[in-house]
Amino acid sequence: MNAILLVTGVTVVLALLFDFTNGFHDAANATSTVIATRSLKPRTAVIMSAIFNFLPAFVVGTAVANTISKTVKLDSLPVVAAGDVPLGVRMTLAALVGAVFWNFLTWALGLPSSSSHALIGGLIGAGLSAGGAAVINWDAVSKTAVAIVASPAVAFGIAFLVMWIIRLLLRRFKFSEDSEFFRWGQVVSSAWVSWGHGSNDAQKTMGIIAATLYTGGFMTAANASSLAPPIWVIFAAQAAIAAGTMWGGWRIIQTMGLRITRITRASGFAANLGAISGIEGATRLGIPISTTQAVSASIVGSGVGARRAVNWRVMRDMVIAWLITLPAAGLIGFVVFKLTVLPGIAAVIATTLVILALLIWAGRMMLNAMTAKDIEAELPSVEELKSPNYGLQVAQVPDTGHDAA
Repeated sequence: MNAILLVTGVTVVLALLFDFTNGFHDAANATSTVIATRSLKPRTAVIMSAIFNFLPAFVVGTAVANTISKTVKLDSLPVVAAGDVPLGVRMTLAALVGAVFWNFLTWALGLPSSSSHALIGGLIGAGLSAGGAAVINWDAVSKTAVAIVASPAVAFGIAFLVMWIIRLLLRRFKFSEDSEFFRWGQVVSSAWVSWGHGSNDAQKTMGIIAATLYTGGFMTAANASSLAPPIWVIFAAQAAIAAGTMWGGWRIIQTMGLRITRITRASGFAANLGAISGIEGATRLGIPISTTQAVSASIVGSGVGARRAVNWRVMRDMVIAWLITLPAAGLIGFVVFKLTVLPGIAAVIATTLVILALLIWAGRMMLNAMTAKDIEAELPSVEELKSPNYGLQVAQVPDTGHDAA
């Protein structure tokens, strides 16, 4: 088999695996609030989320995908000998190894880190390894850097404001935070968050597949700055992220739904509206943001707005993960690219062993993953949710003994 075709195919499969990990890693984004308040059963929540993750394939454009594919100036990479695997294909392969590894590691730890920043970090690291700082599109990277701060800030602010308004209305009209109105408000807004996640995050996989196909010679374009993902790439990416969401990332759902703050139907509704604001704004601007950061910040914002205790230890761990995601994935991408350009058969052996080790490690964790039943057993009872004292204490969840999500 042609070496370029083989390596390109392996890279595309890795990209779809990354998309699958993005789905279960970020399933908590839309489902944690409705699960925590028993507005939907855990399995029902992830199925609904998966459906709305897939639906944007029919209507949303690919502006975010184009931004991702421009992270590295593909046309500036050194040219290799005819018949050899292009450096651009090796680079995207290395970037994906870094991103997939980081997603599995943070998932196992129950940390809601950013799949987006893992991918961009992997691309930057592999790009630096392939061609130095000159081949990195720092304008595209700066968009992401701004979004790291802006999107969670917007989400926090909107969630806080909505919750503050809800508290005024609750006092004025004397109805409960646990009312059916807020339950259905949560369900609808959760579906909207899933739509936003599918709109923004699935495009990141489309962008890296398009970059791989272009550098491998399997897709044509005027230049690397105007790549449009083929239809099959769009549908494959949306299907992979939906499948990952349906599989569920229960350990991270546990963290976001049960360990940050006590969530009621009203505060969950406010959190979802805050998250939607941050996600939709970025997608319209073609900026690849961290939907996880937006949702986490909105949950904190709604908790603060409701004057509930927040588990700042959990938030500290999450922020640390956010800060090290991009450089950690970048370092892995840098090193793996160096393995792909070792002389002769050494490159094939080293790269193959790294990918096999990653897949075996990830597969073992998935076999021992937390399940929907584990989460359901930890949910507060209906009586607890309706108690006027619910939310006065910091959210705590005992260790379940699971090592992976």
